Amino acid sequence: MSLLDVKNLRVTFDTETGPVQAVRGVSFSLGRERLGIVGESGSGKTMTGRAVLRLIRPPGRIEADRMTFDGQNLMAASERDMRALRGKRIGMIMQDPKFSLNPVMTVGRQLTEGLRLRDGLGRADAKAKALAALKAVQIRDPERVMDAYPHELSGGMGQRVMIAMMLIPEPDLLIADEPTSALDVTVQAEVLSILDNLVRDRNMSLIFISHDLRLVARFCDRVLVMYKGRIVEEVAAGQLLDAKHPYTRGLLNCLPRIGGPRGPLPGLDRTGAWAE
Repeated sequence: MSLLDVKNLRVTFDTETGPVQAVRGVSFSLGRERLGIVGESGSGKTMTGRAVLRLIRPPGRIEADRMTFDGQNLMAASERDMRALRGKRIGMIMQDPKFSLNPVMTVGRQLTEGLRLRDGLGRADAKAKALAALKAVQIRDPERVMDAYPHELSGGMGQRVMIAMMLIPEPDLLIADEPTSALDVTVQAEVLSILDNLVRDRNMSLIFISHDLRLVARFCDRVLVMYKGRIVEEVAAGQLLDAKHPYTRGLLNCLPRIGGPRGPLPGLDRTGAWAE
């Protein structure tokens, strides 16, 4: 049974020169699995994730023939209903902790704010749950991190804090929007290992948004390839490197290879048919 079901999702922005469609007719279903969404910058990956949470604000608008989460119609849900779902049942890890964490609030205050306001926990109970979340993402000195401000943390540490913040409510679905793009390779592997363990242990569904095809091929179960707001190919992650669509093949051919030729990387030979 699908946890999330999306049919013909469209995200449109009204501009001075007319409407611009950022997402055009996207359809997919998600069970208890790790679904990767890949494509170039501007292909509609992030907009798809934000649309699921109804986080598109005017002048943007969301339309869909169907968008349900655990049987609940997200298109008909009120803003109050959506606030009850966000964080509690659907969490989203944003791209860069430098821009997603509040720079003038300590990490501890940001981690406990939702627990106190949403769940009504006391100060001591909220702190204990926040510390447990930091330990779950392998932060070795959670007490120090609780008292720190975001600018005092490294990129990898900040990303772990973001993951901990989203996992505190124990959501059923986690949307990770390029959670490793700002990290070096070693820290990237550690963060992916943490995500993998948490998703498996808590039986969560995961939408993993990335531009790194090799990473998605290793980490996910199934992959959607997006181009200009559309899904051009759906493939099992283990078969991604053997994908058939010319756009996916073009993305793969643009990847640098260790020990490969040192000449310029090939560009994409685009065709308008991909976007139709």
